[in-house]
Amino acid sequence: MKQLSVIVTGASTGLGKAIARLFLDKGHRVVINSVNETNLRQAATELGHSERLTAIAGNIGERAVGQQLVEAAVQQYGRLDVLVNNAGVFSAKPFLDVEEEDLDRFLDINLKGTFFTSQAAIRAMLNNGGGAIINIGTVLVDHAIAGFPSTAPIASKGAVHALTRQLAAEFGNRNIRVNTIAPGIIRSPLQEKNGITDPNSLAGLHLLNRIGDPVNIAETAYLLATNDFISGTTINVDGGHVAGHTLA
Repeated sequence: MKQLSVIVTGASTGLGKAIARLFLDKGHRVVINSVNETNLRQAATELGHSERLTAIAGNIGERAVGQQLVEAAVQQYGRLDVLVNNAGVFSAKPFLDVEEEDLDRFLDINLKGTFFTSQAAIRAMLNNGGGAIINIGTVLVDHAIAGFPSTAPIASKGAVHALTRQLAAEFGNRNIRVNTIAPGIIRSPLQEKNGITDPNSLAGLHLLNRIGDPVNIAETAYLLATNDFISGTTINVDGGHVAGHTLA
């Protein structure tokens, strides 16, 4: 397999760092990004492979940051093969309490960040005969939970799911594949940010009766980056969350 040039956004912790680690361990070249420069530098040190790793801090909700990441990949590694749009924010808030600034935050980071970074990436990918874009969505787009009111972030992620299919249609004949990974409950810092002190307590949401680990998402991202006949799909990595329920 050829050495790939990969961008992973939101890569200082959790899913993004696990995705970046797997690509690096497989011998590929990676540009990582996070809005938190301190965490990003620490992640870069932990990941190692400094000769094949570039770290660029910035808010992916700002269009110029996505363009900067793409330019760095092309300038330093000669091309861009894979973009993993992992950066995002998610928090629960009852629908009737959502303010305009709440919705703007989710749309700016989750949707606009994915949209415009993908736009910059596709322009670069067209110059080298194709590539792969992998978006991170959520199973909650297709399987809502009444006890976890999160209409604003889910609306933004639902748009990402739709964007995936449309981009796959528009650019499939140019050899650009676009897919979404929809995680279930994954052991990551996101749970603590949402006030979940014991993520294992949510295991019952999944038919497997356990939560996932970041490596489960990383392995799926790697599959989508390297399998050249998957496009326009959403893969639920959710332990059976969307498939059904277990009744005690």
